[in-house]
Amino acid sequence: MLTYSVIELKSPREIEKMREAGRLVAQTLGEVERMVGPGVTTEEIDHFIRDFVIARGGELLFYRYNGFPAHSCISINEEVVHGIPSGKRRLREGDIVSVDVGVKLNGYCGDAAFTYPIGRIGRDAEKLLAVCREALDRGIAAAVVGNRVSDISRAIQDFAEGRGYSVVRQFVGHGIGRRMHEKPQVPNYVDQGFQKEDVVLRPGLVLAIEPMVNAGTAEVLTLKDKWTVITQDKKLSAHYEHTVAVMVEGPVILTLP
Repeated sequence: MLTYSVIELKSPREIEKMREAGRLVAQTLGEVERMVGPGVTTEEIDHFIRDFVIARGGELLFYRYNGFPAHSCISINEEVVHGIPSGKRRLREGDIVSVDVGVKLNGYCGDAAFTYPIGRIGRDAEKLLAVCREALDRGIAAAVVGNRVSDISRAIQDFAEGRGYSVVRQFVGHGIGRRMHEKPQVPNYVDQGFQKEDVVLRPGLVLAIEPMVNAGTAEVLTLKDKWTVITQDKKLSAHYEHTVAVMVEGPVILTLP
C-alpha cells in the first residue's frame, strides 16, 4: 500500500477486496428497497440489515461506532443523517427515508447510502431526490486522475445550489479503506478550511462521496439523542453515497451490486 501525506493509495488487489465489501453493501440496500413501505418500522429495517450482512460474513461498521446503538443509520424526511432506528417509528405513505450502510468484509470497508420514496411522494420530494442523486453523479464524474478533491466538491455544490437547494456543511465525505474513515475529507462544498486536504486525485485513492442536500437552509441541528441530525427549518433532506475508486481509466463505483 502506497501513501502520500498520510493518504493511502490502494493497490488493484485491495480495490478488488473493497469491491467485494461494496457489493455486499449494494446488495443490502437493494434488499432494503424491496422491504421499505408504509407500516414498516425503522428497527425492522435495521435488524434485516444486521442479519443480511452477518449471514454473508460481513461486519456492521456503524454498530457501537463512538457509541452508536444501531447497525445502520435510518433518517426520515427532515432528518439528514445518523437517525437511530426504532421499533416505534413506522414509515408512512409520502415519507422519504435515507438508509446508510457501512460494511467491513475480509478486512476492507464499503459505505453507501440511498434515499427511498415511501409509496407516492410529493413533487417537491421527487425533485429533491433527483437533484441529490444527480449531484452525487456529478461529484463521481469529477473524481478523475489529476483533479483535486475540491473539483468533486465544486461539482456537487454548483449543481445542487444552481437548482435552488443547499448542501450540508457540517458533515462531509471521506477516504475509506481498511478503516471506514480515512483521509482526505471530501466536503460537498468548496471551503478554504479544507485546503490542506485538497489533494490531487491519484490512481488508487478510494473515496466515500456523499452529498446531503436540503430543500431549505443548509443549517442543521442535532437532537437530544446526540445522534440524529435534522434540518434547522424542518424541511426535507436527501442523502446519497457511493464508495468510488479513482482509476487511470476513470472513477469506478465499488458499491454496485
